Amino acid sequence: MSRSPNKNSAPRSFGRRARPALIATALLLAGVGLSLFPSNAEEARAIPAPALDESSGRSSETAVFAGGCFWGVQGVFQHVAGVSNAVSGYAGGEKATAHYETVGSGTTGHAESVRITYDPRKISYGRLLQIYFSVAHDPTQLNRRGPDSGTQYRSAIFPTNAEQAKVARAYIAQLDNAHAFGAPIATRIEPDRAFYAGEAYHQDFLVRNPDYPYIVLNDLPKIEALKRLFQEHYRAKPALVSNAESPER
Repeated sequence: MSRSPNKNSAPRSFGRRARPALIATALLLAGVGLSLFPSNAEEARAIPAPALDESSGRSSETAVFAGGCFWGVQGVFQHVAGVSNAVSGYAGGEKATAHYETVGSGTTGHAESVRITYDPRKISYGRLLQIYFSVAHDPTQLNRRGPDSGTQYRSAIFPTNAEQAKVARAYIAQLDNAHAFGAPIATRIEPDRAFYAGEAYHQDFLVRNPDYPYIVLNDLPKIEALKRLFQEHYRAKPALVSNAESPER
């Protein structure tokens, strides 16, 4: 089977992620609508903006977030105005193990992550964090996001500088103190970790495969939530990796 996924294929290497998708596909072939299939989509919610934010005067910065399957996280941030690129990949482990099949073992220290390139003059790091916690994933689950489980799906922030780490810690404390969620935030802050771009077939996956059942069930609701909760930051046309320079592995 092809390693390059499309709307009509589900490569075996997708592991746990493919199982609910294959079930949903079987139901569709049997004439059962997706509306009857229970969704694992994480509930988005309105949360307060961060009281502390970055003070960058530069035109370009990067942020790295992990929040479960990178397809959905990448898809969300590709629709955020001020984001010029969002690349799916891995962070938390070594370069030698930054490969999908290896990361899937849950033993590499890596988390499926997304590196976001953004213009702080148009959207701040704090606002990206607000979208990350509100829309991109449920930050209260430990090593689990929707139908996926394992440390490779953990909620983690990989700050690229000391100020980002400070803003992230302050925001987590702010949200916990405000009881913004029904449970404490489980997101880890992991500084000084390199990011490694993922395989080409994972890039722009949501945009290229909007009918793929996993995307329909788990990730398209996140795009709708972004549009609803962050109207002023929502951009209909996504910033695609395929339109930018190829990410270096």
